[in-house]
Amino acid sequence: MIPYTKKILPNGLTVVVNRDRASKLAAVNMLYKVGARNENPARTGFAHLFEHLMFRGTREVPNFDLPVQMASGDNNAFTNNDYTDFYITLPKDNIETALWLESDRMEGLDITPAKFEAEKKVVIEEFRQRYLNQPYGDQTMLLRALAYKVHPYRWATIGLTTDHIAGATLEEVEAFYRAHYRPSNAVLSISADIEEERMLELAEKWFAPLADHPADAAAIPQEPAQTEARREEVERDVPASTVTVAYHMGGRTEGDFYTADLVSDLLSGGDSGRLYTHLVKERQLLSSVNAYVTGDVDPGLFVFTGQLLPGIPPEAAEAAFREEIAMLQTTPATAYEVEKVKNKFEANTLFGELNVMNKAMNLGFYEMLGDLELINREVDRYRAVTDEEIRSFSSRTFRPENSSTLIYNTKK
Repeated sequence: MIPYTKKILPNGLTVVVNRDRASKLAAVNMLYKVGARNENPARTGFAHLFEHLMFRGTREVPNFDLPVQMASGDNNAFTNNDYTDFYITLPKDNIETALWLESDRMEGLDITPAKFEAEKKVVIEEFRQRYLNQPYGDQTMLLRALAYKVHPYRWATIGLTTDHIAGATLEEVEAFYRAHYRPSNAVLSISADIEEERMLELAEKWFAPLADHPADAAAIPQEPAQTEARREEVERDVPASTVTVAYHMGGRTEGDFYTADLVSDLLSGGDSGRLYTHLVKERQLLSSVNAYVTGDVDPGLFVFTGQLLPGIPPEAAEAAFREEIAMLQTTPATAYEVEKVKNKFEANTLFGELNVMNKAMNLGFYEMLGDLELINREVDRYRAVTDEEIRSFSSRTFRPENSSTLIYNTKK
């Protein structure tokens, strides 16, 4: 159990704190409820661009990293389709350094033309290196575009094209900052060996003076139900062909998520997972295989993917995936198999709670989901999954008309 106290400041900032008596460090996590799904389809990649810009300094602090280093701390950030997360770990006695820095850049970011152009070049180069000039780099981009036709999950966090970042103006970026980087659109979560009331006092000291500037959130178009199978084949200069099949499933807060996550572990929970055992070791169709859920806030994807061994046609892997699905839909999983997966999830959860930053991040994440109490209920939700639910989920989800298949071939 992770004890916590939550408070919403008058300007709308949500603050969640946890006292960790075992740690000498303080973890300060700032989550902004903005990700790639909040972007204009004609200007994608802005959320990721802002992750970069937020480290370029403010009017008060030209070099964001220097005060963190002087306080013996470490900091970083990440962006996904649903939110952007900034985190700092430092000795607990220096916690106000982190709070000062986060409050400063929430409203005082200094986006000069020179900094803006420099970060645009960095992001464009990252796009090229990671997604265009690397083997399998565009695979997830192609899969998103195949599976989604309306929802902004159809593009990756990096964006749809480098042209969107190259053509961005300073005025557009400043408008994005004002719309999304504000107290009422953020969650500050802290874990440290400091009294919770003291942490709340410090949060109020540094953030309460900030003015909020509410903005109407643009409606996010929801993906209609898929009614027919989709398929795409491409050729790329890669060492081995791959087969990927994605099925639409529910969002992160829906009850089926735990069933889906458990099914993915049944299939690919290490070398003892069904897919590796059956398709790699026994039948020698694939050199590697995986099954995973994307875990998105809005309805996401359950993905099967595997790399073909030389001489194996894609159709053989597709048929093998269908056989594994049929087994899920018709044959009860053994009690041992299910219990092993549940035990692994519980062990990973408990081990993760030992890390002070994991706690701070998770507090912010579950608050962002709108169900903070879920942080202490997920193990129970996972343990409650039944074999009947596994078969029901598999039958409802793994339907041909709900599938998007991407065949990623080596060049002939």
